[in-house]
Amino acid sequence: MKIQAFKYQGAGNDFVIIDNRKVNLELSKEQIKLLCDRRFGIGGDGLMLLGSSKGHDFSMRYFNSDGGEGTMCGNGGRCLVAFAAHKGIKKYEFEAIDGLHNAKILDYSDKRCTVELGIIDVTDIKEYSPKSYFLNTGSPHLVIFVENLKDINVNEEGKLWRHHPHFPGGTNVNFVQGYWGRVSIPEYVDLSVRTYERGVEDETYACGTGVTASAIAFHKIVQKTNQTLGKDNPPIPETVRTKIQTLGDLLEVRFKYTGNDRYTDIKLIGPATFVFSCEIDV
Repeated sequence: MKIQAFKYQGAGNDFVIIDNRKVNLELSKEQIKLLCDRRFGIGGDGLMLLGSSKGHDFSMRYFNSDGGEGTMCGNGGRCLVAFAAHKGIKKYEFEAIDGLHNAKILDYSDKRCTVELGIIDVTDIKEYSPKSYFLNTGSPHLVIFVENLKDINVNEEGKLWRHHPHFPGGTNVNFVQGYWGRVSIPEYVDLSVRTYERGVEDETYACGTGVTASAIAFHKIVQKTNQTLGKDNPPIPETVRTKIQTLGDLLEVRFKYTGNDRYTDIKLIGPATFVFSCEIDV
């Protein structure tokens, strides 16, 4: 069976995308693994189907490169929005496995778009250790703060936590370098993040839901630092903006904090780039 496929990347997180609105393609696990294989297929961290939706503009189904259907993928969502725009779709309210998402095209070209993607609210953050947090931003993430990010063996340490029995079903693992000794949240915060991604079972160049989780966890650890120092938390900007360097590109996360571990109006902003299209037998 021949299918038309497209490849996109967001901050180096790359995906195979298929327009499934008319063909209603059902791919097997083995076919998805083949399409994502970097030697025998197109190659990608995952595969997405752009589908129809009765009540919204389109739907998103995401599959990990191991062939299994995955949870929400932030960089994938941005790439799918760019793909939808290139297919002539003008509005970007879409259904995904974790619920409804809204997106905007901030900058458009036929090769590269800057996309702002809405992420689900976060209301439950668990402190796993003094410098690590577990939370769900559409996918589960363990966020670990470290001193020297470049020295971390992401594959070795990520694999350890990814399969840890404390996380039934597994977790993505983010290693984050940032200064948590500050006692205020400036309008802009800068972090560096490296991610071991569940389903890829390797370090990826970026993870959208992972950098989102990292930005929120950083805000949480600053609050904790203030409490430890006996200081009151200063007023927080209406919108906290966090610039995050990944291996693949610079991303930005914005959110509003309304107290009691509730984070709303969360946005993931970054590039989504068309790589190529092809016809392939599966």
